[in-house]
Amino acid sequence: MTFPPFFSFGLPLASSEGPNFSWNLLVDLQDMFQYDFMIHAFLVGTIIAVVAGVVGYFVVLRGLAFASHTLANIGFAGAAGAVLIGVSPVAGLLTFTLAGALGISLFGRRLSQRDVFVGIILALALGLGFLFISLYQGYSTDAYSVLFGEILGITAQDVVVALIVGAITLLALAVFYRPLLFASLDEEAARARGVPVRFLAIVFLLLLALTIAEAVQIVGVLLIFALLVTPATIAEQLTSRPVATLVLSVSLALLFTWGGLFVAYYLPYPLGFFITSLSFATYLIVWLAKSQLRQLKRVQTTLEGERV
Repeated sequence: MTFPPFFSFGLPLASSEGPNFSWNLLVDLQDMFQYDFMIHAFLVGTIIAVVAGVVGYFVVLRGLAFASHTLANIGFAGAAGAVLIGVSPVAGLLTFTLAGALGISLFGRRLSQRDVFVGIILALALGLGFLFISLYQGYSTDAYSVLFGEILGITAQDVVVALIVGAITLLALAVFYRPLLFASLDEEAARARGVPVRFLAIVFLLLLALTIAEAVQIVGVLLIFALLVTPATIAEQLTSRPVATLVLSVSLALLFTWGGLFVAYYLPYPLGFFITSLSFATYLIVWLAKSQLRQLKRVQTTLEGERV
């Protein structure tokens, strides 16, 4: 895999020269896709965005934003431990996230109990991660790439793995979609109707762990919210219909990923910065627009009341 001398995605530039934005989208895309690493980045980014957009909807619906952040940090501890013993950091990341998902799902049925346990596990995971890094005598670039993402290191094999894991995750969500949606909207009613709420909670957390293990390749542990939570949160503000929310969440995740990759190709700053900036700016615009609409409705209601 070869890289142009100007390209960095946030790494120090080897040359002051960089690609020139021509304002012709077709020409710019042709220039960008002449490099294998950009093709791989867009392919993996697309797969991750679709999966994160779907899973993220249920994360927001079930109130698991804190748990997803914790699982990402557990994955960092696993990656650091794997580097310490000479194993692939991806293997450690996946093992720890799956184990963490099982632990969270099996401890405490009430939200308050779960949040306390999740907070304790989060502190332990961060401590273990930094301990493993401090014990490692070599360069810890593999473990640190889990924190911030490593878009330049994505290979054709990584694309295939991401496609397989993404397909498994989406297939499982398709199979459990109706009962999972019912249990997420009204857990007590779903339990009364005989829906296996506990089993669905465990299955979903395992799928969430797989999604996080995928997504860290693009945004890293520290910025996982940008793809897993923000698109779904924005979508929920714009529509209340489940299918429409899912479609919009996936569309926004794709927009943030593609936009971040496109801008990062031309500017020597980290990819994660552009993805998070796009997602935050969109959230802020939607929030301000809804605030203005609510204010206009209040004014309109007041005026109509005075006329009466």
